[in-house]
Amino acid sequence: MNQSVSKNIVGREVARIRTERGLSQAALAAMAQRAEWDISRETVAKIESGFRCVSDIEVTFLAKVFKVPVSDLFPAELHN
Repeated sequence: MNQSVSKNIVGREVARIRTERGLSQAALAAMAQRAEWDISRETVAKIESGFRCVSDIEVTFLAKVFKVPVSDLFPAELHN
């Protein structure tokens, strides 16, 4: 399997939103844990780098943590 293929399409947007808000990966993981999603900084890094799949439920957790619509987690070119 080609390892350059991303396993998710939200990772880049997660990284963009996180950095725009001045959050570290550890801070994002802590916020997610307070929202009852058991996630580590390492998992956040894997999501952002595309090395980990992200379920639909996890996408909703990310939207909740960032307080954004789910659509904001998808690349702009997918918004029609």
